[in-house]
Amino acid sequence: MNSPPPLSAPRTIQPPSFSPSRLLSQFWRLTEYWDLLLTLSLHRIRIRYKQSLLGGAWAVFQPLSLMIIYTIIFSKVARMPSEGAPYAIFVYVAMLPWNFFAASLTSASNSLVSHNTLITKVYFPWEVLPLSYLVATSIDFLIGVLVLIPLFVWFQMGVTLHVLWVIPLMALAAAFVFSLSMILATIQVYFRDIGLALPLLLQLWMFASPVVYPLSAVPERFQAWFVLNPMAGIVDGVRRCVLHGASPDFHSLRISLLTVLLLLPVAYGFFKHKEASMADVI
Repeated sequence: MNSPPPLSAPRTIQPPSFSPSRLLSQFWRLTEYWDLLLTLSLHRIRIRYKQSLLGGAWAVFQPLSLMIIYTIIFSKVARMPSEGAPYAIFVYVAMLPWNFFAASLTSASNSLVSHNTLITKVYFPWEVLPLSYLVATSIDFLIGVLVLIPLFVWFQMGVTLHVLWVIPLMALAAAFVFSLSMILATIQVYFRDIGLALPLLLQLWMFASPVVYPLSAVPERFQAWFVLNPMAGIVDGVRRCVLHGASPDFHSLRISLLTVLLLLPVAYGFFKHKEASMADVI
């Protein structure tokens, strides 16, 4: 008779060292959990609009309704410049990356506290949780992009090959969201104030980004400080390549890229370091 296989030793989560090679190996291990990431992401998509009358149409209704409101307020009342484009499509194009950023960050920042029973019972890289919210929100972004087709037809506008810049720009936005969400999700475990303060912060952040106005409307003496906001370069870049058929402003884009390259390893190291104690606190 064959003896039963020995039980595997329980896994002990310890804070990893902050060596780049150790953190890189931890990050690379995420590829082993792609099936879990896919499962969680599909689950997010299914329950997002579960038992709602409009279902996935909310992904279209929300940005369109905001586009109408902003058009009335900032085009008819405040007379905001739109760089020669119809203001409705001017603001809608900028809202796509911004809504992706805001929705992803809000949901991903709550990912750990909303799954406290899961992470205290089953081991897996916990960064999969905020990443799954990021993937799910990407679907809303793609649905919003499809709405651009009838808008461009209605306003008799065309696109150029510069629209391909949207792919690296949104990848940069996703990396920025992932970095911030790991920091905020970790802090949220210890201080629930993050979930209460984040909506207000995002409202203020939106008006500090060129969503309802062009970057060119910012006084020149303030632009050097203004572009330190990574979302300024990303939002303005998406608008330039989609509406104007031009390349992004590489000065502001370099600042956004440098910020993400510095923030991502710091955020990941902070997340993995705190991972060892979060299960006891959450």
